[in-house]
Amino acid sequence: MARAANGSVSIRYEIDGSGPAVLFVGDIGLGAWQFGWQHAAIAGPYAAITPELRGIGESDAPPGPYDIDDLVADLDAVLTAEGRRRVHLVGYGFGGMLALAYALSSSRPRSLTVVGTSATGDAYNPEALWADPNDRAAVDASVNALLSPDFREARPDVSDRIAEWRVREDAPRESFEAQRAALSSFDIGDRLYELTTPTLVLHGEADAICPAHYGRSLSEGLPGGEFHAIEGAGHFAGVEASARVNDELIGWLAEHADQ
Repeated sequence: MARAANGSVSIRYEIDGSGPAVLFVGDIGLGAWQFGWQHAAIAGPYAAITPELRGIGESDAPPGPYDIDDLVADLDAVLTAEGRRRVHLVGYGFGGMLALAYALSSSRPRSLTVVGTSATGDAYNPEALWADPNDRAAVDASVNALLSPDFREARPDVSDRIAEWRVREDAPRESFEAQRAALSSFDIGDRLYELTTPTLVLHGEADAICPAHYGRSLSEGLPGGEFHAIEGAGHFAGVEASARVNDELIGWLAEHADQ
């Protein structure tokens, strides 16, 4: 475990492996458990860096509301603490928005991979992602809404494990709402042409939090965008289709190693 300071705010993160840096940026309100399906495939040949956004886990939770610049500066502080000049960013949902915002403001990103992400916050339904970590029944219901029926039927054990992790690691309501304020203000729809960082856009076709057509539109607006639909997957495409997402991610990182 390590920590980085952005002014008075301390951000907890972990780093595993060596080589080029890959920074995982998480979805709104979710704990570090969400990185588990991709982390193991990346750590080793790459240095996998997994921060907890402010308000989550052992990172500081200053009073909200937060804004995009706050959260991007937290990511920059982590990379500065690690002495990393360049980085590949992998963002899930809201974390993908932060990755896009970071690439608009910094030359550090080599490449981006965003999963279940849009160019505007109003395309995203965060309330469907929220579940009170103290209410196991609400957490179970939320997990069911985030995974496709076919996956839930085939892998009920995964749904149960996710619910257990969410109870332990997800943000309380205050921190969720503080992050939600940043999400609500996010809109780079008229700036996509400026974002020349190569960007792989992965999107579950059954995503009910951020419908897949928003990911396709995002990709079409990016000079270096590439869209790949994940058939049958919901918002947690990296969970439901981990082998496919990992193959796509590893191939993308290799392709853009020298960017």
